[in-house]
Amino acid sequence: MMSSPLKPPPLAVDVLVSMPVDRAYTYLVPEGMSLQWGDVVSVSVQRRIVNGVVWGSPYQLEQKKQTLRLKTVEHIFTNVRLPEISLEFIKWVAAYTLTPLGTILRMTLSVRKGLEPPAPQLVYSLLSYDPTLKLSAACQKVIALLNQDEHFKSLKDIAMHAGVTPGVVKRMIDKGLLIAHEKPKLDPAWRFETIPLSIDQAAAAKHICDTLHHPQFHAILLDGVTGSGKTEVYFEAIAEACKLGKQVLVLLPEIALGAQWISRFTERFNVKPEVWHSEISPAKRQKLWHSVLIGQARVVVGARSALFLPYANLGLIVIDEEHDASFKQEEGVIYNARDMAVARAHLGQIPIVLVTATPALETLMNCESGRYERLHLPDRHGGALLPQIEIIDMRHIQRPRGEPQTWLSPDLRKSIAEATERGEQVMLYLNRRGYAPLTLCRTCGERLACPSC
Repeated sequence: MMSSPLKPPPLAVDVLVSMPVDRAYTYLVPEGMSLQWGDVVSVSVQRRIVNGVVWGSPYQLEQKKQTLRLKTVEHIFTNVRLPEISLEFIKWVAAYTLTPLGTILRMTLSVRKGLEPPAPQLVYSLLSYDPTLKLSAACQKVIALLNQDEHFKSLKDIAMHAGVTPGVVKRMIDKGLLIAHEKPKLDPAWRFETIPLSIDQAAAAKHICDTLHHPQFHAILLDGVTGSGKTEVYFEAIAEACKLGKQVLVLLPEIALGAQWISRFTERFNVKPEVWHSEISPAKRQKLWHSVLIGQARVVVGARSALFLPYANLGLIVIDEEHDASFKQEEGVIYNARDMAVARAHLGQIPIVLVTATPALETLMNCESGRYERLHLPDRHGGALLPQIEIIDMRHIQRPRGEPQTWLSPDLRKSIAEATERGEQVMLYLNRRGYAPLTLCRTCGERLACPSC
């Protein structure tokens, strides 16, 4: 009597869930399911279904008793696999910030339930039909519209331009009078025309572009006076990265303040960048997340959370206004997005450009120690001049006898009067609100204070 062949030990896999946990849990792999490191799955944790990522390669269990206590992977999200560099970044940030691994993973899987690929957009065209068929007046309007304009239209567009309700269009689809097509994806018409640059701008742009052709870590400080054309310099680097098929991430301190930047980018490249921040709708968030994952989103501009998107082929990071305190997150996971971006660039062996007119002290120290390169733009672009600034020492201002005390100098009052006479506006910045609870000596500037306070 022949004995039946022994079944191979069951396969198991470690899954890191998007919860505040610091280790992966072991699950059984269902028959017919193929899992690899980085696959996004759903598993059961404490009687609820949560998303997680396969944290290692599947392996065979040696003891059958272990399988009695293990749960099984519930679901795998098809074509959703986090890049290896994203997994390494999760490990690094968790270790550096002393945060559980699962908490950092949750920042990466920020689309939550929207991990399924977005549904394709459908457009409709008119099929040939029997002209003797009796149709309502509303259906005749739809037919007349589609006969006049052969471009494929969505259901909403057809209803709006034909002046009918969406229900009329749906009934025509059900009757087979209209046929659905997936909306073709049109490649945006990028414009990479070079623009005139000053000698300093051209030299800085060339240096940054050269680093893109030699994939390795480069941290570059691009600083210069306000109006020196720093944005145009790194726009040249963005253009070069896009030509090489790389993705680009631009971090701004406040995305609400980026409307002018986005307008300037659109004017320069003839396309809008992908915008990521906490205020975008769940549908747009899902679509952009998948677009980043498959490498379709070429330039992403966003707040600090955009750093944790699963970039398929990130080739350049730009931190605009790198000194700004808004890059620091002080609740939940505490981190500085500028520093984490430098770490992300180092892990991916790509260049990062820190842009500012007033570099942070840490950045200056890194430049002096040789960790960062420094590119300086000393002059304003186009020969523009900086505004004239004059410091007035109120200790040396002699007031005419009998004139009431004032904290405005005669020169300042004169300038205010001249500006208002020209029909211009004047803005005064005060370092205190209300009254100033102190006494100053008008001769030497010494502050008089109570010795008991």
